[in-house]
Amino acid sequence: MSYSFQCCDAIQVSIFIEKQGLLFYEKAAKKAEDPEVKKIFSKLAEEEKEHLQSLNAKSQFLQPALKNKSAVRRDVELFIAEEIEGRVFPRLDELSDNENFPTNDLEALELGILSEKRSIEILSTLLHKEKKIDVRVIFSHLMVEEKKHLALLEVMKAECLAKNSA
Repeated sequence: MSYSFQCCDAIQVSIFIEKQGLLFYEKAAKKAEDPEVKKIFSKLAEEEKEHLQSLNAKSQFLQPALKNKSAVRRDVELFIAEEIEGRVFPRLDELSDNENFPTNDLEALELGILSEKRSIEILSTLLHKEKKIDVRVIFSHLMVEEKKHLALLEVMKAECLAKNSA
């Protein structure tokens, strides 16, 4: 299905991705055994909170211009349900179920890496299809942040693997 996004839609999509990331990284930080891994997950959770605050502020700024439109359009809800929910980070119900959550730091790092890669892939596709500059800016900014998170997780994974093989 083809989606046509407005600036507020891009913000809603970004908010959804960031909330899922926040929940994942908070849980991963709580379960982490290695203090360095815990520190990375806590840092990523904090960054997700900051991103959410920024996105919510942008959303509030746009609200007066959206008075005649529904806050979340139906096609955005559909896009989130079909293309993002459970496909970037695990679903909320999967996160709350300890049986489905990674059992060690390395698995959690790998899931974080996979989730960031999925997010980057989705954002890259959206950017490729999008013509509106304001929408592109929002998705581009989020993609830059996701790439930073990916790099941090990959470095931490390499350090964990080096520790385990030593």
